[in-house]
This record gives sequence, C-alpha cells and structure tokens, in this order.
Amino acid sequence: MEHVTDEDTHPHGGLIMHTRTLGQGLQVSAIGLGCMGMSQSYGPNPGTRDDMIAVIRSAADLGVTFFDTAEVYGPYLNEELVGEALEPVRDQVVIATKFGWNIQDGKSVGLDSRPEQIRRVADACLKRLRTDVIDLFYQHRVDPAVPIEDVAGTVGELVNEGKVRHLGLSEASAATIRRAHAAHPVSAVQSEYSLWTRDPEAEVLPTLAELRIGFVPFSPLGKGFLTGAVDTTTTFAEGDVRRTIPRFTEQNRAANQALVDHVTELARSKDATPGQIALAWLLAQQPWIAPIPGTRRTSRIEENAGATTVPLSADEIADLDNLAQRIGVHGDRYNDLHMGYVNR
Repeated sequence: MEHVTDEDTHPHGGLIMHTRTLGQGLQVSAIGLGCMGMSQSYGPNPGTRDDMIAVIRSAADLGVTFFDTAEVYGPYLNEELVGEALEPVRDQVVIATKFGWNIQDGKSVGLDSRPEQIRRVADACLKRLRTDVIDLFYQHRVDPAVPIEDVAGTVGELVNEGKVRHLGLSEASAATIRRAHAAHPVSAVQSEYSLWTRDPEAEVLPTLAELRIGFVPFSPLGKGFLTGAVDTTTTFAEGDVRRTIPRFTEQNRAANQALVDHVTELARSKDATPGQIALAWLLAQQPWIAPIPGTRRTSRIEENAGATTVPLSADEIADLDNLAQRIGVHGDRYNDLHMGYVNR
C-alpha cells in the first residue's frame, strides 16, 4: 500500500480542496473541521445551534469532508450537532468521534476504555450522529488501566460488526501506537501539532511514517494564537480553556509574539494570512497529514481551505521548521491536569 499521498482535487464553491488518504484507505479533505469549539472550551458561543449547523454545512459545501467530534464534547451535544448537520450529506463525508472518558452527571471524571464501555459508547455515538457506522473511532486518551491491545481488539470487533470503519488514537506515545497497531491496524493518530507545538516530531511522526499511519493535528493554529488574532490585550471569556493554559498567560503571550510576527511577515509577502501559512507549513511536512482547525465562522473555513493553495519554497519551509527553536516557545501547552492525560 502506498503511504498517504495527495489525490486528485475537486472544486467546491470556487475553491479547490485536495484530498489525502490516511492509513488504511481513509480518504479525507486535506483540511478538516474540528467541531469541539462549537459546544465548549472557547467561552460562550455567540452563535445559535442553527448557526453552527449552517457553518458545518457550509464547510461541506466548500469541499471539507473530514469532521471531528467526540462523546465528551458537551458532553454529547457536539455529536448531536454534527449528526444533524451532516445527515443530508452523510455518504459524502467522514465523521471521526472518540471514546475513552468516564462521564458522570455531565462531566468527565476520569478515563474509561474498558471493552464494555467502548461498546456502550459506540452504540450511543451511532444514535447521536444519526448514522449506522463511525468512520474513524479514536481512543481519546490512553487509559493506563486497560491494555491497549484490548482497546484495539475491541474496536477491531466493532469493525468486523460493521459499526466502525477505522481505529484511531489520540495523544498516544510511539510505543503505544506500535502495540495498538499490532493488535488492529491504526489508520490515524491525533495529537496537538503546530508551528509552536512540535512534540510529535521526536518519536510519533517517525513511527507513523514507518507504520504507514496518517496524522491529524488538532489545534494546528495554536488555539488561535498563530492567526495573529490573539495578543497581550486579548481577554478570554469565562469558560475559555485558554484561561488555564500556561502558554496563554499575558507574559507568555508577549514572549511568544515574535513567532507570530515572523509568520505574519511571511504571510504578507504571499498575500496570505498568518493562519494560512501555519496550515500550509503543516501540509508541507508530510503528504499524510490532515489538520483539523476549528472555527465557528464560515469565513474562517474559507480562509483555512485556502491554505492548500499557498506555495511555500523549500527555504521558507526550512525557515519555519527552525522558527520555534530559534525564537523559543514560552509556557506549557496544557495545564498540569490535562498534561497528566497525555501518554508519554
């Protein structure tokens, strides 16, 4: 099997969206849509539920075929939103969702990837998503209490039963990825990856290249920072997760501004936006990478899709490759609680 390559392109709404193939034949748009922020994590949503359905449907009209959600987002509300929005075009899109949290009284209280729990979540996800099959089913975080072989094996059974098409992992270490893949083929791994979060490059990306597994970066725009829309004057609303992230303290935002300034300067020379440069850099790393930036606005989806046509020279890519090390990135990407759930 060829490892992930750019496929033919197809026009939508005046744009051209490339497609890529992840792992075991999972074809997706080169730029996906992370839907989490429509239901949580970035403060009160100024839009209505109908507004968000319209945004998701606009993404599909623009050629986005890869939509990311999870049971825990809301919880449950985000899957219901995505399911309703995509029901009219279900056969034209790929829906990824996730299991792995113990949700009690509307809140996650820890991890739970026991086989019986995975099965319960799968059945509930199918109903909320209004579908008869989950295209990509991720373990949201690695559960140290459950052998990864049991997790992969259970999802493999769901594949055989026709309830799931592909297995994915999120924030998993290289060693865990290898063990899971030996039990059942892993099609995609999801982790935070961007110009200012480079952790996967050390071990995860080389492992994925070897095993021919696709990679799905979340927060590819640095939770908004790499777009240039966030600076030291930004005030985060109550409920915005960035209030709890060390990298987003006012002091660290000031220290990290030099990185965004450099990206902005390059963007001006290309008649592009800083966010498009950040996404174009990710796409240039490997042909088997499909980032999933999130937004609540159709205009941002159009902007993000435009990143697929932003040309970067080898010298420009190399310069961006070295940017984080050269300038230095200040502050951890998670608070201590959430960092504790990362499999390392």
